[in-house]
Amino acid sequence: MKEDLKKIKGKLVVSCQALEDEPLHSSYIMGRMAYAAFVGGAAGIRANTVQDIKEIKKNVNLPIIGIIKKIYGDCNVYITPTYKEVEELIQEGVDIIAIDGTLRKRPDNKELKVLIKEIKEKYPNQLLMADISSAEEALHAQDIGFDIVGTTLVGYTDYTKGNDPLIELEKVIKVVNIPVIAEGNIDTPVKAKKALDLGAFAVVVGGAITRPQQITKKFVDEMSK
Repeated sequence: MKEDLKKIKGKLVVSCQALEDEPLHSSYIMGRMAYAAFVGGAAGIRANTVQDIKEIKKNVNLPIIGIIKKIYGDCNVYITPTYKEVEELIQEGVDIIAIDGTLRKRPDNKELKVLIKEIKEKYPNQLLMADISSAEEALHAQDIGFDIVGTTLVGYTDYTKGNDPLIELEKVIKVVNIPVIAEGNIDTPVKAKKALDLGAFAVVVGGAITRPQQITKKFVDEMSK
């Protein structure tokens, strides 16, 4: 097992992201958010964009799962969708690169297996994580050469809306032999612990820790019932 994976095994990875339309959108703020996560005990960081990753590296020395969210037209695949974004992350130097691993059509019409083959041929030591939404996609990701799968997109694809992330996690763990990272709507400490008990390699938590507007809305919605 590679050293970067060992560091996050059985531990929490905090996703520090804020998109352009969000109140905390700022590389500086994401750097401080990552530091806060580190102080709280996080073993790794998931981050979006090279700019944010550079700033986060100034604040913490933790393994980074890097992504670049890029929307191409009306394509639903936007997490590190093409080779261009992968290359940018590799040049920056991230420990793990997460890529949309669903079976949906990609913006450049390239098959996922072709993309992974290209990456692995040029960068055989780069760890790749497939962000998937189903056990079928997880199995496919393993078959085409991904090192890790994450349940990041459970509930976010048209065909998995409403699915329970922990139930899907359990299904994924049963069909693959590579590490499975629990991610996506793991929004309480109890769920995070349950994910590990089910056999998750590690747990990624984002909005429940790093998006105060979402946290605030949960309180407001509950109090207004």
